[in-house]
Amino acid sequence: MAKDETKAAEKAAYDTGVAGLPENAFRELAADEEYRPVMHPAHDYKEVTPYSVCMGLLLAVIFSAAAAYLGLRVGQVFEAAIPIAIIAVGLSGALKKQNALGQNVIIQSIGASSGVIVAGAIFTLPALFILQESHPEITVNFFEIFLSSLLGGILGILFFIPFRKYFVKDMHGKYPFPEATATTQVLASGQSNKAEGGSQARTLVIASLIGGIYDYLLATFGWWAENVTSTAAHWGEQLAAKAKLVVSVNTGAALLGLGYIVGLKYAFIIFAGSVFVWWVIIPLMGTYGAPEIASMAPNAIFSDYARLIGIGGIAMAGVIGIVKSRGIIAQAVGLAARELKGKTDAGTTVRWQTDMSMKHVAYFTFIALTAVLIFFWLGVINTFWQALVAWLVVTVIAFLFTTVAANAIAIVGSNPVSGMTLMTLIIASAVFVAIGLKGTEGIVASMVIGGVVCTALAMAGGFVTDLKIGYWLGSTPRKQEQWKFLGTLVSAATVGGVILVLNKVYGFSGPDALVAPQANAMAKVIEPLMMEGPTPWILYMVGAILALLLNWLGVPALAFCLGMFIPLQLNTPMLIGGLVAWFVSNRSADKKLNDARRDRGTLIASGLIAGGALFGVFAALTRFAGFEYTSPLSLGTTQGLGCAMYALLIAYVVYDSFRAKA
Repeated sequence: MAKDETKAAEKAAYDTGVAGLPENAFRELAADEEYRPVMHPAHDYKEVTPYSVCMGLLLAVIFSAAAAYLGLRVGQVFEAAIPIAIIAVGLSGALKKQNALGQNVIIQSIGASSGVIVAGAIFTLPALFILQESHPEITVNFFEIFLSSLLGGILGILFFIPFRKYFVKDMHGKYPFPEATATTQVLASGQSNKAEGGSQARTLVIASLIGGIYDYLLATFGWWAENVTSTAAHWGEQLAAKAKLVVSVNTGAALLGLGYIVGLKYAFIIFAGSVFVWWVIIPLMGTYGAPEIASMAPNAIFSDYARLIGIGGIAMAGVIGIVKSRGIIAQAVGLAARELKGKTDAGTTVRWQTDMSMKHVAYFTFIALTAVLIFFWLGVINTFWQALVAWLVVTVIAFLFTTVAANAIAIVGSNPVSGMTLMTLIIASAVFVAIGLKGTEGIVASMVIGGVVCTALAMAGGFVTDLKIGYWLGSTPRKQEQWKFLGTLVSAATVGGVILVLNKVYGFSGPDALVAPQANAMAKVIEPLMMEGPTPWILYMVGAILALLLNWLGVPALAFCLGMFIPLQLNTPMLIGGLVAWFVSNRSADKKLNDARRDRGTLIASGLIAGGALFGVFAALTRFAGFEYTSPLSLGTTQGLGCAMYALLIAYVVYDSFRAKA
């Protein structure tokens, strides 16, 4: 009886808004310590309801169309998870829904399918329209785009489910999960009514407004420099011309918040990878490389040569990750095998840690892979044995890189899906040419297959964010997993239609065409490969060998190689944010005060990310509406103001974090 009373009291505490994110939400647990989420594991809460499903699907349609439209028209792809979480919290408040946290998680999870499906589709499939100009015989239809996105998204979900417990529960506190942290803070802020919870929500809202307005003004008006770079000064320009050496930092608020949450350890490793490329490899290539390389600007050397080393490193990091995860993979396969034989564990799993049955995951994976094979055979390649080879390539690579995508999102909140897809296209093209599948038929096959892999990896990376949010808040993983399929279906259909309409209205080639930068890059790579042109295998091999050496030395190879792949100006603020986090959490001799300051700083950083994501959409819409503003200030002035505004932003984060009390 006492036990029932305790449970009732705990649930009543939640119902009155007492429960909040626990103190150990973002740190590693002690050996005998457990994490208890916001929604108590012993109780059931409203999660899947007509309201949450319909609202999630509506937002999936809206954000799929908006993300595809803006991503192709403006060249800017935004993350949908945080804006959708903000909308879900706002709607539940406006409708005065009680205990809406579980429903808001489902809305966010279904709606966030839009961002990952869009990324998988627009990074690859528009390349077919681009290549139509030089190869008119290439044709593209709705079902190719729709099935490529749908099947890739389904594979991403199914391939990741067996790894959920490892990434989300077993690695608790070991990975920073920047985007999931920010989204969780947004969702949690909407459910607490007590004074402390109201104070936290207020802090989050203020930080979101500061970060959002800051980034909006920066992107729209350019009164201060978005990228402070040494090339803006005469000495820096000379240094770049002669030694190919550049120093640069993006002054955006969202990236500063991202670096804070990532923390100093991973931020330093990522920055080290970036420094290795920009301050070692690029100067060496520019000084001792061939004349055509020596004449290039540092950014061009990075895009055309040095970055490819990072792609090779990311690929090898994926192989290393699979090898290290072989025990987890074996455990997942063993569990599926036991369930297929009708054997299940005797213990009862609590709601909070209940996944889809491994038996169902195995069945659905078999069905999905069969559908992929039929799609390749009847819809893309038309020769069974070549379709079978393509199917094997997709299956192996998509499964291999699933852990890479999840790791990347868990560490830096940024999925290097375009780099992994580029590597997939290169490998697939080499295999296809070897079996006689080349020319325009090979181009179509490679791009559609690339779309399946790209969407699968985008989904795996995005889904780990959803499930980590659910873990922190106490949702039922099984419900998130089941309803993610419906979000994927709706998003894939929306994206397919939007891409065809945009191609008809604007086109992907010509002076007034859509930008589609990633798809243009894919087209640039795939055409010479299929026409048996040169491929930079040496650069990929250098990256692979480097990843092996880093792993041998005990350095996280994926984080280092991500730094090599992502531009320097985006990695420098990661280090600055990590340094701010270290400074905030180490200034006092009182550990409790340090922890309180660190947690308040995490809330502020989450606000900067949330505001930057939401107002980034507004900035893109402003640009699309035709608003153009040219700053009258000189380059030197905007650079100086960029430094000053960035310093003020850092000062705000430090000052507000120090307001915390133990």
